[in-house]
Amino acid sequence: MTVADGSDLWLRRFHPAPDAPVRLVCFPHAGGSATFYFPVSAALASDCDVVALQYPGRQDRRNEPNVDDIGVLADRITPLVEPLFDRPVVFFGHSMGAILAFEVARRLEGRGHTPAMLFASGRRAPSTHRVENVHQRDDDGLIADMKTLSGTDAQVLGDEELLRMVLPALRSDYRAIETYAPESATVDCPITALVGDDDPKATVPEAEEWRAHTTAAFHIQVYRGGHFYLTPRGAEVIAVVREALRGAVAVG
Repeated sequence: MTVADGSDLWLRRFHPAPDAPVRLVCFPHAGGSATFYFPVSAALASDCDVVALQYPGRQDRRNEPNVDDIGVLADRITPLVEPLFDRPVVFFGHSMGAILAFEVARRLEGRGHTPAMLFASGRRAPSTHRVENVHQRDDDGLIADMKTLSGTDAQVLGDEELLRMVLPALRSDYRAIETYAPESATVDCPITALVGDDDPKATVPEAEEWRAHTTAAFHIQVYRGGHFYLTPRGAEVIAVVREALRGAVAVG
């Protein structure tokens, strides 16, 4: 991969491990950035090469146009992730990132590459549907939803300048995921759904519906907590991911 292909903008490695036998590719949530996965990278640095996606419109890419369509975003990410399949690859996506990981996996399978595992965290299955219009609310409404989910640092919510920087990307991401059409397609990789038992965005039965989207094995892990259950339950989630990574190496 070279600077010319743009992968340096999209793919971030906080603890490079080029000789690792397996890779973990992480897809952030709506409004999220690659740095959300810095703790994951630190914890798994000795196990795998952790690559986190950085979407346009945030942090050092804030001057780039946001992408408010899941299909377009997946189309742009797929060719950049494809070269990573020189060894087993595990996908982890949280919330919007789970759907995006699924769509990228679909496209990659069409190119002959199948992830060893797809972790779908904090997101109902692609075939489920709710009418949601948070992206159409005013800024106060958008901020209220952020506070409900507890996914944004309190310092950001209290800093008007930081909020102005975050809101355009957040609104664009909400538009992308809220206009995503229900999809009944399947992938050939195993899927593990991870969900909080008090998540307002994904109930346990809705997470169970991921079972219908794989032709391989399906598992579900339910944790105490809300939409961002994985922050306080980080050690438990990382243990589950580490086990999958080791399994991918054994099979691969």
